[in-house]
Amino acid sequence: MAKHNASNERVKREYFRFLAEAKGRDTATIDRAAKSLARFEDSTGHKGFKRFHREQAVAFKRRLGLAVNAGSGERLSKATVQSTLRDLKAFFEWLAREPGFRSHVEYADADYFNLSEKDSAIARARREKAVPTLEQVRHVLSAMPVATVLERRDRALVAFAAITGARVMALATFRLGHVNLQAGYVEQDARTVATKFAKTFRTVFMPVCEGAQEIVAGWVAELRESHLWGPDDPLFPATAMGLDESGGFRRQGLARHGWASSSPIREVFRKAFEGAGLPYFNPHSFRDMLVRHAMMLGLSPEEMKAWSQNLGHSDVLTTFTSYGTVPLHRQSELIRARAATEDAVGKLALAVDPALVAQVLAAIQNLPGKGLG
Repeated sequence: MAKHNASNERVKREYFRFLAEAKGRDTATIDRAAKSLARFEDSTGHKGFKRFHREQAVAFKRRLGLAVNAGSGERLSKATVQSTLRDLKAFFEWLAREPGFRSHVEYADADYFNLSEKDSAIARARREKAVPTLEQVRHVLSAMPVATVLERRDRALVAFAAITGARVMALATFRLGHVNLQAGYVEQDARTVATKFAKTFRTVFMPVCEGAQEIVAGWVAELRESHLWGPDDPLFPATAMGLDESGGFRRQGLARHGWASSSPIREVFRKAFEGAGLPYFNPHSFRDMLVRHAMMLGLSPEEMKAWSQNLGHSDVLTTFTSYGTVPLHRQSELIRARAATEDAVGKLALAVDPALVAQVLAAIQNLPGKGLG
């Protein structure tokens, strides 16, 4: 079976260029589309796209529904299936408009990549996220080792995420010059920081995790004073690798550049939580943690708007809909507490003697200048 089709590669290259230049899609989105197309080509034996038929879409959809995750050995989630099919539908809609393909691919054929209504509903269903508590994060920071410069970097990374809620690629691309310790904020400048939708905004350090800001301040001071690094150097440098005496690779301290991907950062978080005897929470879950904490503070609308802007959201509804889900245990507490309150009020009303109430009202009515009329 063929594992490569030169004609398809040329078409895909043009499509990826279209995504980047015409649609403004980022690298991660294009990489996901490439992976989806590779899955589809594998299922067709790398037949040319001009030989596409809607039955190929139907067959692929059926196989994808039975496919398993190579890591977990479990069936692919409905959300993953839906994401893959959405990528393919978008590709074939584009292809149907391209010269040389209009007579081979019909625009409506792309609809055969749609999931059933039932499976779509399952894919869209929101499930409770794994979110750490502030107490757990404090425990992790207190348990992390600090003997080496790499260990101190890792602890500062977790602390910085706790007081900013910064996204993982922003953490990878912050520079020393973005941090203003005296004013207590970090500038998420999209010209050099990989922010979502290339949005520029300021994040004030959130006073939610005792000791975290001091850890960050100590790390910044170490980079500036001990390593003599300047504003353009990375806030969280990558790990420098070198050869040991036996010719094997080993960690040799800090590199003079940041991480190129999010994987090393996720690994830092994994080791930190596991080392503290806790389940792993990914960096993005810290954003959920901060929003849940804010919802417990009884903030005014203006204060909640400020909290939302601090996370880079233009609309406070985004904060609530994306991160403001009330955890199930808290949902139960709130409903039961309200029921208990209503029950207490009802019992109090039943306990009051109506005749006594009438006597009190009559007495008030007869007071000079105190009539109820």
